[in-house]
Formats: sequence, structure tokens, C-alpha cells
Amino acid sequence: MARYRGPRTRIARKFGESIYGADKTFEKKNYPPGQHGANKRRRKTSEYGIQLKEKQKAKYTYGILEKQFRNLFEKAQSSKGVTGEVLLQLLESRLDNVVFRLGIAPTRAAARQLVGHRHIVVNGEIVNVASYILKPGDIVSVREKSKSLEAISDSLSSRRTSASWLEWDSTQMSGKFLNKPEREDIPENIKEQLIVELYSK
Repeated sequence: MARYRGPRTRIARKFGESIYGADKTFEKKNYPPGQHGANKRRRKTSEYGIQLKEKQKAKYTYGILEKQFRNLFEKAQSSKGVTGEVLLQLLESRLDNVVFRLGIAPTRAAARQLVGHRHIVVNGEIVNVASYILKPGDIVSVREKSKSLEAISDSLSSRRTSASWLEWDSTQMSGKFLNKPEREDIPENIKEQLIVELYSK
């Protein structure tokens, strides 16, 4: 499947935020990419440009392509609740994101790879679809044969406290998806209302 595999710091600089996590290069060059960088005079961004930038930021943050993102938006639109908030809840409910949030993988890209390589089990069954949407009560765990993988053990050893909507059991190397997160619990700096406005045009 097509994924962005280019320089990540360049994308972070484009949005002015370290969307892929800690990045020493971004800290040194905290200005837009390009030949002229910080010195380039930039015209005022239009309303459409601001909305588009916010959508692109969300797509890069969660590692999703346009078609998938649009499908999720339509699903959020047809669901009960505030569309923007439901969209973020769906993004956070993706299997690759939950694997990342639990600390099994250091990044969402690494989490997607673990899922694709059949190292992750949901409710006792191997699931190799990164976009699989979890439901409250689902148990996500590391496959028995994969528990000794160095990449997983390294990630778990430097694991920070997981999200409030997830419960981690270190002895079983498994986590429970307790509930869909509330907007204030989602740490990502995304203005979801701008995305709703963009798609509503």
C-alpha cells in the first residue's frame, strides 16, 4: 500500500510542529522547508489553505491516505455526535494507533508494520489490517511467538504512561480498549472543525 516514505522532518517543518515525535533536526530548523526557508516572504494563507493544511496534518499524523481519510469522515458524518470529534475517535480506534498508544511500537509507522507482519492479536485472533477499528472491550496483545522480539521489548522498556482510555497488562503484554476517548483526552494538536468545514464545502 502507498505510504509517505520521504523525509519526516520536512513534513514536521511544513506544519511547524513535531508531528512524528521528538526530532532534534526539527528543533534546530524550526522554520518552513525550501531553498529560502525562514527568509521567504509568504503570502497570507487563504481560508481554504488553512483548512487543507489541517486535513493534511491529520493525515500525516495518523499515516492515512486520502481515500481512507475521506471514508472515515463520511462514517463520522453519519454517526451520532459531533462530526469532528467522532472523526478523531475513529482515528484513535484504529488498531495501528492503539498499538502505538499502548507502547508496543515507538511510532505509528512501526505499529503498522507489526500489525502487517502478524505480530498483533485482537481477542485471541491474529489481525493484520492496520485500519481495523476496535470496539470498547477489545483486547489487543502481542502474539505469543512475537513476545521475545527485540523491537517490541525495546519499545516497551521505554514505554510512557498509556492513554486513559486504554488499560495495559505488562505481565500478559496485552492492553484493553476501554472506551472511545473524549476529545480533551486526545493529545494531538488538530483543529478538527477546520477539516469538517473543508469537507462540507
